[in-house]
Amino acid sequence: MQKTRPLSLDGFPGVNSQFPTPIASEHENSALDLDSENTSRLDRCQRRIGYRFQDQQLLIEALTHASGAEHRLASNERLEFLGDAIMGAVVCEILYVRYPQYLEGDLTKIKSAVVSRQACAKISEALGLQEFLIVGRGMAATRTIPPSLLADVFESLIAAIHLDGGNDAARRFIEQYIGPEIEMAATGDLGGNYKSLLQQVAQRDFCSSPTYMLLDEKGPDHRKCFKVAAQIGGTRYQAAWGRNKKEAEQRAACNALAEINGETPQYISD
Repeated sequence: MQKTRPLSLDGFPGVNSQFPTPIASEHENSALDLDSENTSRLDRCQRRIGYRFQDQQLLIEALTHASGAEHRLASNERLEFLGDAIMGAVVCEILYVRYPQYLEGDLTKIKSAVVSRQACAKISEALGLQEFLIVGRGMAATRTIPPSLLADVFESLIAAIHLDGGNDAARRFIEQYIGPEIEMAATGDLGGNYKSLLQQVAQRDFCSSPTYMLLDEKGPDHRKCFKVAAQIGGTRYQAAWGRNKKEAEQRAACNALAEINGETPQYISD
């Protein structure tokens, strides 16, 4: 499987942390008029997200905050509701297929991390979606867009793409931008970093650093699994299997922490 990288502001040409001011409606509660300037901004938005809408009105609705709409039904609130459900379902299916050895608890933890408001806001910021938001003049004047609004617009775009291009188009969009977050979460880079925590505990309580022993591996070259155990001094802790060495080490560290705390290891290797 080709490795993907998490989104960063440097990943998009011409995008940095100093985004232009969002689009302000002509009146506090009016919708965006499709003049040449705004059409150009919508074109840039579509190039930025990598999807071309057949129905431009869906894109406008996805980008429109309640403060910039004639009424709330013309804002992105309904699309946000749909997009959240679509994103959750697609992520669950990706996790189920991609990680057949993971227990329900593992899958739930990863899903919670990657579909969180924080994760969605981060992706929106990396894409520079603030530049294209349609808000009321009061909000546009602040030049500071709340993370919650950035999360909302990402979910709204998922729904708009689903309605415009169907299931496959929405799934491609989700995989493109949430796929890297899934990989990070699954390998322990997002959320709990058990190796880092075990390092701290080992140095504090045992005046030593943990080592990781590769005990076994199985499967074809393109889909190997690895069995790793963490060891501190002369004590070796419950081993764990992982889809790659990094994942196996994270799980082995998790087991070691559990045993040190007198708890049952989460990952049973046999």
